[in-house]
Amino acid sequence: MLVFILNAGSSSLKYQLMNPVTAETLAAGICERIGIDGVLKHEFGDDRELKMDVDMPTHKEAIESVLRTLTSGEGKVINSTDEIDAIGHRAVHGGEKFSASVLVTDEVINEMKDLIPLAPLHNPANIMGMEICRELMPGKPNVAVFDTAFHQTMPDYAYMYALPYDQYSKHKIRKYGFHGTSHFFVSNEARKMLDKKHNTRIVVCHLGNGSSVSAVQNGECIDTSMGLTPVQGLMMGTRAGDIGAGALQYMMRQENLTIDEALNILNKKSGIQGISGKPSDLREVLDGMQNGDDRCRLAVDMVAYNIKKYVGSYVAALDGIDALCFTGGIGENAALIREKVCAGLDAMGLVIDPVKNNKRSKEARDIATNGSSSRIFVIPTNEEFVIANDTFKIVSEMK
Repeated sequence: MLVFILNAGSSSLKYQLMNPVTAETLAAGICERIGIDGVLKHEFGDDRELKMDVDMPTHKEAIESVLRTLTSGEGKVINSTDEIDAIGHRAVHGGEKFSASVLVTDEVINEMKDLIPLAPLHNPANIMGMEICRELMPGKPNVAVFDTAFHQTMPDYAYMYALPYDQYSKHKIRKYGFHGTSHFFVSNEARKMLDKKHNTRIVVCHLGNGSSVSAVQNGECIDTSMGLTPVQGLMMGTRAGDIGAGALQYMMRQENLTIDEALNILNKKSGIQGISGKPSDLREVLDGMQNGDDRCRLAVDMVAYNIKKYVGSYVAALDGIDALCFTGGIGENAALIREKVCAGLDAMGLVIDPVKNNKRSKEARDIATNGSSSRIFVIPTNEEFVIANDTFKIVSEMK
């Protein structure tokens, strides 16, 4: 089976063509600057890459360009779209309605539209991708895989906010969590590496420009750091993470800001970028720290400290820990962040091996000392495989 995997953003579109049975990726790429000037980057074969300027006034032209690139010209990997068996879509917010991946129907799309207030930037683009694929490839099954679904196993005392209860009953204001496909994949890989599927207590740190932590017990999420929106939780590339409502109100009064202007600061001008004064790429901040920039040092220390606090609280929530996992661009590549997070966690049974930690590898690995009673894993995430695999399962059940 070949699954076309689509992740539609407001002005970009990521894609992969994958066989979920063999986990082989035939091609992958991204369309950027949709509605502006349009750039398509296409990777295929043995590390071959194309970069093309393509007119993409809307997402429809972007998807048409991708399908044309997959089936013709230098980047061709299949003869026609007839070889595509199904389309799997990343869907950001499923609210309480969707606790698992689903076949896309008119009813599902309408229900996702009802959830747009919970994800006004993401859900419209996700829906658009689904509608365009149904138009361009009629008859092909489409499957929606929700970022929030994995976290729907959280108990009510973990996902509720201590607001008046009618704010939940009327508006469904609660913690939902995100990066669910990554937390699901990494926690399952950790269970395999532990060779243990029962009585497992795993903390997953998905660290990138967007970051989140989850507590996973016996394969089910019991808590996660992101909330109603992705801005809650850890300090991230440009997001502030946890911040007191009083501080937000004070900033708004001092700067004469509207709520939208304040949220723009919290989402796009804060975090690593806001503290360091550098771009949100942690590599530049780490370089700045090495060169004596104290604001860069502060940003790095804050990032590690925030993660460490969540790890400690989730170890308590799990009544112990079997494995701490690092994934995502920062989690997989920033040895210093892993070192700082794990420093002083010996009492929890988490003892990092500095030699193993500093050894670079693209493979999943254990970086704990041999004497550590709990394991510390670095596990490359594969959210696309989760989307492809869920799509394969749902389509197979249709036959």
